[in-house]
Amino acid sequence: MTVKYSFKILIFLIALTSFFSFTRANHNMVAKPTITGGPAKPNRSGSLVSYGYRQARRVAAPAPLIVYPSYNTSPKAPDSTGMSSNAVQLAAKISLGWNIGNTFEAPGGETGWGSPVITEDYIKCVKKQGFNAVRLPCAWNLTHLANEGKARIDANWLNRVKQVIGYCVKNDMYVLLNIHWDKGWLENNCTTAKKDAVNAKQKALWEQIATTMRDFDEHLMFASANEPNVENAAQMEVLNSYHQTFIHAVRSTGGRNSYRVLVVQGPSTDIDKTNKLMDHFPVDQVAGRMMLEVHYYSPFQFCLMNGDASWGKMFYYWGEGHHSTNEPERNATWAEENEVNKAFHKLKTKFFDKGIPIIMGEYGAYRRNDGKYIPKDLAMHNDAVDYWLTYITKQAKANGMLPFFWDTGGALDRQNYSVKDERTIDAITAGGK
Repeated sequence: MTVKYSFKILIFLIALTSFFSFTRANHNMVAKPTITGGPAKPNRSGSLVSYGYRQARRVAAPAPLIVYPSYNTSPKAPDSTGMSSNAVQLAAKISLGWNIGNTFEAPGGETGWGSPVITEDYIKCVKKQGFNAVRLPCAWNLTHLANEGKARIDANWLNRVKQVIGYCVKNDMYVLLNIHWDKGWLENNCTTAKKDAVNAKQKALWEQIATTMRDFDEHLMFASANEPNVENAAQMEVLNSYHQTFIHAVRSTGGRNSYRVLVVQGPSTDIDKTNKLMDHFPVDQVAGRMMLEVHYYSPFQFCLMNGDASWGKMFYYWGEGHHSTNEPERNATWAEENEVNKAFHKLKTKFFDKGIPIIMGEYGAYRRNDGKYIPKDLAMHNDAVDYWLTYITKQAKANGMLPFFWDTGGALDRQNYSVKDERTIDAITAGGK
């Protein structure tokens, strides 16, 4: 073929290509009827936008999965030394429990909410009152991450918590260490949308906590969370996945953690919800080393409510023989003895009778004698508080529960190591006999 004809053919092909390119471009600019929308394309935000004749449809791109480094970098072979008690046997060794509240879970550290630094002398003071177990509510994610992107806990914080646990164990006190509210990263996110992200952080944090505390004997127990917000069966399944991650993370570090008693929380740590929604436990590779945790502040109007609301008034008086004739509108109208007995017995039947001990990780009722709301019948009110504390403590123990009183410094002086509210201490210990 001559150069002349080759050149003509080349010109013809270029023209033909341009024609089809122009036709296709104009064709794509015409809106076409579709049923489900046109082809999806990424826009600048990363979302997917569907172009079609009837309607443009936006589909949110999935959030990228957060991946933290593994902190299980030094696993040990299982070590049963000092870990002979299973959950039932360990529960039998615990008489009464005490919360060091508003301290290690406070923003900014243990003094963030005004508590003095916890000392060994304070732990001895707690033990002297008849308590042989301490619950240590603790924040980790809130203000104690040395690297937020990697969920790496500040080593100084880990060591400080370890030091306080050491005070307890040295004095033959049992310890329950948890991840407390901690800005709600777990507790407010028992949802399928947050499930993967929460499980990733749960694994990262517990690998670090468990590794640091691994050498303590059976005096130390770990608790997965605090009060996870769960209202239905779907959320309960998500919470169980968080508990499962907790168990795997702790057990994977080995050593004494291979046999440590682990505690998982019922939905919202509410007894009624736990009876209704918690139909199965997460799986543990070690048999008989798990406990359940619930909390109890009922009736709320008597135990915690601080001001009347549109839906109800505060209660100042509770229980048989402790209702006021001067302020009948302040008498408890629910959650009195019969309801307590039914709820506690139902929980016992469902869990304790099947070999799962129950920790009542928080409970309490408090006196209204120095604030804005003073009962008209103050003597009756104080008697009612005493009665509630004794009755709940006694019924908890009778139904397989280990009661841990919630204190933030109101009953025991954390600086002088003395009793501030003798009646409260006496009422609790009376119920524990």
